[in-house]
Amino acid sequence: MSPGDGISRELRPYVDSAESEALDRVGERLERERPIPRPAFRSALGVTLSRRREPWRPRRLGLAVATYVGSGLLVLAVAALGLGGTGPLGY
Repeated sequence: MSPGDGISRELRPYVDSAESEALDRVGERLERERPIPRPAFRSALGVTLSRRREPWRPRRLGLAVATYVGSGLLVLAVAALGLGGTGPLGY
């Protein structure tokens, strides 16, 4: 991370310089102390992922899609009822 890449670059017009420098120090500390998995785990994970012949896919894809579509339609119906002044969100 170079000196100009800290979070304070995005916050500069909103916070004072002392606070932005403190935020940069916290960000640098979090990057330094970030836990990294053991090399043995990373190696085993790489081997496992490279052995897959086809990408992962849910067993019952049609059921999953139908569930997501149904729940989305239910949320839209509740919102429509609320806009109409009835239902659980109506006044």
